[in-house]
Amino acid sequence: MIELTYRFSAAKGTKFVAPMGVMTPHAAPLGFDIDGAEVGGVAAPNCAQMLAHGVVTGDAVTMRVRFAPSGPNYPDQMFVPTNSRYTRSATALAGETQEIAKAAGGGQAGILAIVNHVAGLFEYGHPEERFYDGHDELPQLCSLAQGSCVDINAYLIASLRAAGYEAGYIYGVFVPEEKKTWAVDGHCWVVTRHDGQYQEWDIAHFLKMGRREVAPALNPKPGVRLPMAHSMGWTVPLLGIEDFKLFGLPLQLIDGGVTDFPDLTFGLSGYEALAARG
Repeated sequence: MIELTYRFSAAKGTKFVAPMGVMTPHAAPLGFDIDGAEVGGVAAPNCAQMLAHGVVTGDAVTMRVRFAPSGPNYPDQMFVPTNSRYTRSATALAGETQEIAKAAGGGQAGILAIVNHVAGLFEYGHPEERFYDGHDELPQLCSLAQGSCVDINAYLIASLRAAGYEAGYIYGVFVPEEKKTWAVDGHCWVVTRHDGQYQEWDIAHFLKMGRREVAPALNPKPGVRLPMAHSMGWTVPLLGIEDFKLFGLPLQLIDGGVTDFPDLTFGLSGYEALAARG
């Protein structure tokens, strides 16, 4: 059995939401259960996804999500842009990436050229101020910027879509080979679909390995991925949430928004079964 386990502590009555998993060819959720909370569900219609919506009944919560080691193709909805400041591209950015794709000859070559252009614009890191803070769209970068996987992939998605390519965003958990049974945080990656061919891209992992020439690969750094959600710019009407960047991990609901659980931990059983699928 492949099972991803989240654990976090919280006071009785604390409200939270958690993604329920998303189908991909490499892993597909089969079901989940949650101990320590009363749980219902809420929807984000703009990206066609559900969230578990819980109220803590004790002082800690354990959530287990079970996966199959393979699934259907990526969901069509992840390739449909949400109308969000996290997905819209500035006019200058759109013009630039269209020219890059054209100069490369279009097609898959255009995708590769855009990916490597974006890789050349970033150093991996977690800046206090992100390059798109205060903007209503993804601005064009003209110099080197620091960014996390979330920041880099937001720019990549906007760049690809502006050039006319289908691209989608997946968020979940990456468990590296050297850990196998645990991870420390979430991770995201990009999938393109062109002429019926799907390719996965992970610029952040290439940069962390000291490589700037990026190629399509699900796991350029050896490990396995558990996909939990797709797309950026979530609107959840029943919670009064509009254009939230992403729901990829369990998050606490507070007045005026959401916040992380500081003691959230990740566990995995079944690493070898998932890794055997490649």
